[in-house]
Amino acid sequence: MHVNLPKKRYYKIGEVAKALSVNASLLRFWEKEFKEIQPRKKEGKARKYTSDDVITIQKIYHLLKEKGLTIEGAKKQLKLKNLNEDNNLELIQKLEKLKSDLVKLRENL
Repeated sequence: MHVNLPKKRYYKIGEVAKALSVNASLLRFWEKEFKEIQPRKKEGKARKYTSDDVITIQKIYHLLKEKGLTIEGAKKQLKLKNLNEDNNLELIQKLEKLKSDLVKLRENL
């Protein structure tokens, strides 16, 4: 899954939810269930997600929505992941972006 978010330091919960096509309440629920998601909370409790948080949320989305794992199964998978899988996620995102660019280019021909 490719998430189309601009490069910046922090993302609002609504931005992340819209990019993943989920409700903000689901992200708040995942935040309670997965200790790996730790957004910063400002005054008024507005959540600010970092790029690392967004990557973690993408992994959780993939495990739960695309692979169909339970929450407990996703927690176990997250514990087993290592740095190589982080690199794989980045590579997959770059390839998906390249594919979409090539499709657009083909359509313009």
